[in-house]
Amino acid sequence: MAEKSGGTDITELAALATLAQPRRQQILQHLTLHGPATSAILARALGLNTGSTSYHLRELARYGFVEDIPAEEPDGRRARWWRAVPGDRRFPPRSRQSPEVRLAMDELNRHAYAADLALFEQLQRDRGERGEWADAFPYSRGTIRLTLPELRAFFEEYIALMNRYKRSDADTPPGARTVHTRLLAFPAPPLAADNHMRETDAS
Repeated sequence: MAEKSGGTDITELAALATLAQPRRQQILQHLTLHGPATSAILARALGLNTGSTSYHLRELARYGFVEDIPAEEPDGRRARWWRAVPGDRRFPPRSRQSPEVRLAMDELNRHAYAADLALFEQLQRDRGERGEWADAFPYSRGTIRLTLPELRAFFEEYIALMNRYKRSDADTPPGARTVHTRLLAFPAPPLAADNHMRETDAS
C-alpha cells in the first residue's frame, strides 16, 4: 500500500483480497461501530469461534486495517484487544485494474453494498426505539453534469467535508452518535440527445 497526500492507495492483490473476505468485512464493521474488542467478543457477536476471529484479525493486521492494543483485565490477566485503524483508503481505478484485482474489487463491493443495505434496513425497522434520533436519516438523490476533473474535485471536497467533522473520542461532545455516511456516484449512460448534440457540433 502506498501513502500519498490524498489517502492511501491499496493496490496489492493480497490486501484487496483480505478486505473482500466477508467475515473480515464484518469484523471491520463491528470494530468501527462498537470500538475495540477481543477475538472472544467478536466471536460471540458474529457467531464465529475465537480461532476463526483470531485468524481473520491477524490477516487484517498484516495490511494495517486493524491493530492490537494489549490491555490488562481486572483480574490481572493480559488481554489482546483490537481496533480498526482509521484512514482514507483509495482503490485503483477500474481502467488500471488487472483481471485478478477486478475480481477482488467486485467481490469487496458486492459484500460491502449488501452489508450497507442490511444495516440501513435494520435501522429503519428500529426507528421507534431511537428516541430523538428516529428522524436522523438525511437522504438525497440527485444528478449533476460534470467533467471527469470536476467529478474528481467533487469527491475530494466530499472527503474534506468528512474530515472537517471527524474528531477524537476526547473531543466528542455528549450526545454525539456515530453516523453512517455513504457516497455513491456513477455516470449515467450517454443520452441520445447528448450524442446528437456532439455530432451536430462536429459537423
